[in-house]
Amino acid sequence: MERFIFDTHSHYTDPAFDADRDAILQALPTGGVAHAMLASVDAADTEKNLALTEQYDYLLAAAGTHPENLPANPVQELERIAALSQHKNCYAIGEIGLDYHYEGYDKAAQIALFQEQLTLAKERNLPVIVHIRDATADALQILKDRKPKGVVHCFSGSAETAEEILKLGMYIGFTGILTFKNAKKALRALAVIPNDRFVLETDCPYMAPVPYRGKRCDSRMIVETARAAAAVKNLTVEQILQKTLENGKQLYAYS
Repeated sequence: MERFIFDTHSHYTDPAFDADRDAILQALPTGGVAHAMLASVDAADTEKNLALTEQYDYLLAAAGTHPENLPANPVQELERIAALSQHKNCYAIGEIGLDYHYEGYDKAAQIALFQEQLTLAKERNLPVIVHIRDATADALQILKDRKPKGVVHCFSGSAETAEEILKLGMYIGFTGILTFKNAKKALRALAVIPNDRFVLETDCPYMAPVPYRGKRCDSRMIVETARAAAAVKNLTVEQILQKTLENGKQLYAYS
């Protein structure tokens, strides 16, 4: 089978894969997966992801701390992330960003952690993988100030927000959300994005596309997301997969 899938955001260290992680990772290439980016949620997760890249040559990893995982000792955490980011299989800093979804979040601490990791990405000349939830205004302002290269992942916002992100030179990542019944906003956003500026992702084990809703997601399911994108772009599924494979390689400077 030809391998056209580049899953630009996955979480194979998640406990949802504990029972059969190696079996899944061994099977993905025969299911059409060319590459998968392992996004990290903290330094400990980054270490696990980098270890997986040493086992499976089609995997690449990012080093980073998620805004919901605010460290007790930020200086120590950032030092670990910085050290891990020097690994030969680390191609991005992420996932980083802002998440104001749950009550009790520490806005100031999230912003500080986000900005420190943006600084690290600039120092390492690496793209960032940005998570934004219920924090669009603050996150966009920081991105406008810092001007990193990278991707805003799991996008479900408006076409207007997408255009603001595009002005920054960033890519936009779409998950199985494109297949959901309430996806009208995300589909309208995709319609205004040039074909060389979007990528596909799973965010697995979450966000499984229709017809797999409610099941554990994996990278092979991107074909369904590509089908939804193909309808918007008036392209074939194969053309979408080929284009987003190229875009993923450009995003992560990966060959």
